[in-house]
Amino acid sequence: MNLFGFLAKIPLLNRLSLRTKLVSSFLFVVIVGGVLSSLIGTKLVADTIILQARNKVKYDLSTAWLVYNQSLNRIRDVVQLTASGRTIPDYLESGRIKKLEEFLSNRRKEFGLDILTLTDAKGKVILRTHHPFQKGDDRSSDPIIQKALKGQPAAFTAIVSQEELQQEGSDLAERAFIITLPTPKAKEPAAGQETSGMMLKAAAPVLDDSGRILGVLYGGTLLNRNYQIVDQVRSLLYGEGRYKDKDMGTATIFQGGVRISTNVLNEKGDRAIGTRISEEVFEAVVQQGQLWLDRAFVVKDWYITAYEPIRDITGSTVGILYVGMLESPYIDLRNKVVYSFFGIGVLGVLLVLLLSFFITTGIIRPLREMVSATRKIAEGGDLSLDLSISSQDEIGRLAESFNHMLIRLKQARQELEDYGRTLEEKVEQRSAQLKRIQSQLMQSEKLASLGRLASGVAHEINSPLTGILTFSHLLMRKLKDNPELQKELELIVRETNRVSIIVRGLLDFARESKPQKRPCNINELILHTLTLIERQSVFQNIRIMKNLDPQIPMILVDTNQIQQVFLNILLNAADAMPAGGALNFTTFLVSGDSFMQIKITDTGCGIPEKNLNQIFDPFFTTKADKKGTGLGLAVSYGIIDRHRGQIEVQSEEGKGTTFIIKLPLNATEDVSPL
Repeated sequence: MNLFGFLAKIPLLNRLSLRTKLVSSFLFVVIVGGVLSSLIGTKLVADTIILQARNKVKYDLSTAWLVYNQSLNRIRDVVQLTASGRTIPDYLESGRIKKLEEFLSNRRKEFGLDILTLTDAKGKVILRTHHPFQKGDDRSSDPIIQKALKGQPAAFTAIVSQEELQQEGSDLAERAFIITLPTPKAKEPAAGQETSGMMLKAAAPVLDDSGRILGVLYGGTLLNRNYQIVDQVRSLLYGEGRYKDKDMGTATIFQGGVRISTNVLNEKGDRAIGTRISEEVFEAVVQQGQLWLDRAFVVKDWYITAYEPIRDITGSTVGILYVGMLESPYIDLRNKVVYSFFGIGVLGVLLVLLLSFFITTGIIRPLREMVSATRKIAEGGDLSLDLSISSQDEIGRLAESFNHMLIRLKQARQELEDYGRTLEEKVEQRSAQLKRIQSQLMQSEKLASLGRLASGVAHEINSPLTGILTFSHLLMRKLKDNPELQKELELIVRETNRVSIIVRGLLDFARESKPQKRPCNINELILHTLTLIERQSVFQNIRIMKNLDPQIPMILVDTNQIQQVFLNILLNAADAMPAGGALNFTTFLVSGDSFMQIKITDTGCGIPEKNLNQIFDPFFTTKADKKGTGLGLAVSYGIIDRHRGQIEVQSEEGKGTTFIIKLPLNATEDVSPL
C-alpha cells in the first residue's frame, strides 16, 4: 500500500484538499530522512571529535613520560658520573672525609638533588650531604642499592619511608607529609595522612683502580610538592591556554592514589595536593596496573584523561603519571556541530515546503480545468468542447518536478556530508600538525639539554685524558724492555685515544656553531663529497647512482657542515651494506614548495621500526662495539636544523633506508663573505 492509499483510509484526512495531502506527504518524507541523516551525521562527527581528543591525550601522555624519564635519567647520569671519577676513591683512600663531604655537597647543590649519600661496600652510610651528622645506618636492604653493590648502576622510582626521610633530612620528611582530603568520586572519602615519599632515585658503585667496590653513591629528588615535572609537562603540551577561566590541560604525579605533585586546582584555586583519584581509575590503574584512557572526574571537573602506572624496581605499581585535557571545549564543539546539522535540516524542510507549494499548484491547476470542463459537459454543454489537456504532458511535468525535488534533496545531503568530511579532515590535519610540532619541540629540547650536558662532561674529561695519555707514553718509554707491560700500556693508550675521539664528538655535538653560508650548487657539493669516499675500501662493492636535477638553483649553505652531513649518512650506509649494495643520490624540487630536497637511499639492512624515533638521539647506535659513538646523526640533525631545514628517515628492515634532507631555497641569515 502506498502513502496516498494509507492517507485515504484516515477519515479526517479525507476532508483535506489534495494540495494539503501532497504537501503533507512531501514533508513527512523530508522530515524523516532529514532527521535520520542529521542523527547519523552528528553521531559520526561527534565520535570523531572525541576520538581525536583521546588520541591527542594519549600522545600527551607519551610526552609526559619523556619529561619524567628525562628527569630520572638526569639523576642517574649525575650519580654515575660522580661515582665513576677518581675523586671519591682518592678522598676515601687518603681519609679526607671533610673534602669529600664538601665535594659531594657541591655536586648535590649544583644539580639540584635532594639527597646525595655515600655508603661503604656493605651498604652502611658513611656520609650524607643533606644531613651530615646522620650516618652509620645500614641501607643494604634497599633494592636499588643492592643492585649497585653488585656493580650495576640503577635508577628507578622508589617509595621512601618516613624513617629514611628523617635520616636524610627532617625537611624532606615534612615535604612528604601530606594530609589526604575527601575528594568527590574518590575510593576513600575519609581524611587521613601520607607520611612516606615518592622519589626519583639512582645508585652507582664506587670502584678503585682494581675494580673493587669501595661503596655506593646514591642520590635522588623527592617528588612530593615538587612541581617541576608537572609544570614542564603542562607548559610543553598546553602552554597557558585557558577555557572559561579553567586550565586547558593539567598533569599530576600520584603516590598510590594521592596527588603529591600537580597543577590541578581545588575550589580555592590552590594546587590540589592530598586529593585522591576517583575510585574507578584507582581500581584500573593502581590495583590492576592498566592504562586508563577515557573521561574521568578530576577534583572538580570532567577531563579527557590518560593515567599510566609508575612502577618501582620490582615492577610493583607505586604511583601514577597523569595528563588530562578539559572536556568542556570538545563537548561545546560537538554541540555546535549537532546544532549546525539540525539547523541545516530545518532550513531544508522550509525549502521543501516552499517548493512543494509551487509544485502542487502546477498539478492542481490542470485538474481543476478538467473538472470544470467535465461539469460543463455533464450539464449539457457543448459536446464538441475540445480540452487541450495531454496526460503525457502532465506526467512529464510531474516527473520533472519530482526529479527537481530529488536533486534539491541530494544537494542538501551532499552539502551535509561534505561539511562532515571537511570538519574531520581539519581535525586530523590539526592533530597531525600538533603532533609534528610536539615531536620537533621534544627533539629540540632534548638535543639542547644533552648538548649542554655533553659540553660540560667533555670539558671535564679532557684534562684527565691528557694526563693519562702523557703519563702512558712516558711509561711506555721507561718500560720498553718489558713486553707484557708494553702491551697493557698500548691498550691504555688505544682506549684513551678512543675516549678522546668520543670527547671530540661530544664537543662537535655541543658546539652548535652558526652556519657560514655562501652560495652553493648542491649537485657539485654531492659530486665532490662522493669523490672523497668512492676510493675507500668500504665503498668498493657499493654501486653509486646519481639522479641530480640540473635545474636546481644555487642556495645559501655552509658547505663544510652540509658535506659533513653527507659523509655521516654515507658512512652509515656503508656500514649497513658490508657485503655491498647500491647507493642512490637524488636531488629534486617539488612544485610550489620552498625547499630543495636531497634523497639518499641505500639497500642495506634497514632500521627496525622501534629504533626510528631514536636514531637522531646522541649516543644511540646499533653498530658493533667500538665502531661508533652514536653522535653522527645527532650532529647532522643539528646542522640541518640550524640551516632551517628538515631531515627525515624512512626505512624497512631488510630492504634499506632513505634519508630525505630539505634545505630552504631562500635563506634569511646573513651571508658570509667569500
